[in-house]
Amino acid sequence: MLARIEQVLEEKVRPDLALHRGNIRSLDCTDGVYRFQLTGQCAGCPSAMLTTESLIRTALMENIPALKDVVLVNSVSQELLDQARAILRGERPCG
Repeated sequence: MLARIEQVLEEKVRPDLALHRGNIRSLDCTDGVYRFQLTGQCAGCPSAMLTTESLIRTALMENIPALKDVVLVNSVSQELLDQARAILRGERPCG
């Protein structure tokens, strides 16, 4: 099922997230529950829950009927931590 999820993400979700310099990282899919993190500029964004509901959950649930739920795992991504460290060092972070 994770391969099908990745296909839907590539086609319907990642292009929209990329417009905001963000992405999505799949964590796991167990018992029909897909868990993920938002990365890049989308990580920690105040609109993350809205993005999850209106874009990610809708795309996945409409295209993969076997899914029972789609869950955003809120934690700071390594990418965001690296960007913050670069800023503190006076460097311009990538992205």
